[in-house]
Formats: sequence, structure tokens, C-alpha cells
Amino acid sequence: MIWKLLFLFSVLPIAATLIARWYFGIRVLATEGRRPCRFDPARWENHLGNNPPIEVDEAPAMELGKVLRLAALTDWKARDPKRAAARESSRRFGMAVPPLGLIIGVFVAIRFGVLPGLAVFLTSIAFSVLTSLLSIGTELTAVALVNRRLRESRAFTRRDDEDAVANSAIAHVWAESIPPILRFF
Repeated sequence: MIWKLLFLFSVLPIAATLIARWYFGIRVLATEGRRPCRFDPARWENHLGNNPPIEVDEAPAMELGKVLRLAALTDWKARDPKRAAARESSRRFGMAVPPLGLIIGVFVAIRFGVLPGLAVFLTSIAFSVLTSLLSIGTELTAVALVNRRLRESRAFTRRDDEDAVANSAIAHVWAESIPPILRFF
């Protein structure tokens, strides 16, 4: 009985996370990410730096959003290293827990049966998903701060391009928010 409850309470957060990742991440990248955006590389570099470098003046919003997110992470590490390190630690934790849960799940499956082993494995995935989602707000805040600086720089010729890049950067945060084991789904 307890295994069934553990299984149910593990599947719910995993399913909710996959749905949130699709809605806030993958769907936005599929719709707005393909939009070609024109910008001024000199203004971009002046306000966001040259890491990673951009040498063209037109690129898809998906690529510019990825660069914007990387610039936000770099700025965040310099501005607030403690929170940035905590976010990176929760991300590494999310990568380490599911394999350990799989090993424990195999031993539980040998001893008690397949359903208890699967429940233990899914519980470890749910735990890593929850720790990752609890720290996503700080990364979204860091992206929003850098995005505000980019808006003030007037690097884009059109407001729609600016919005598409900002939405793509946020979508990249959501798309990368779950543990790697769930990215296959």
C-alpha cells in the first residue's frame, strides 16, 4: 500500500514538471525561437559583454536567448556568487540523485518486487525535480535583470524582436530546469 502511495506522489510532480517545461520552455522556443531578430552587436556587447561573442547582426531569437541566458548567468555569478552557487549545486544534485535512486531501486526491486523498486526510483527523480524547481526563481530573476539592461540599451531595432529574445531566454531557463534524465521525454 505504501509503495502505491509513494508511486502516486512521485508521478504527480514529475508529470507537472514535464507539462510546465513544455508550456513555458519548449512551446515558446518552438513558436518564438525561430523568429529572425535584428540587433546592433556593438550595443549588445556594450551592455552584456562579449562572452560569448556575437559577430552577426541578425540571428534567430532562440540563439540570442541562449546567449542572453549565458550572459545573465555570468553576471549573476559576479553579482551574487552565493545564490548562483546554490543554483548550480541544486542542478548538480538533480543530476546525481536519479542514478543513485536507480541503484537503490534495483536492490529494492530484488528484495520486495518491481513496484517498490520503481517507486523508489521515481521518488528520487521527483525529489531532484522539486529541488531544481525550488531554485528556478533566482535564475529567472537574474535573466530578468540582464534583460532589463538589454532593453535600456536599445540594441534591437524592433520591440517584437526584443520580446522574442527575452521570452526565448526565459524559455531556455525552463527547458534546462529539469534533471537530464527527464529531458528525453
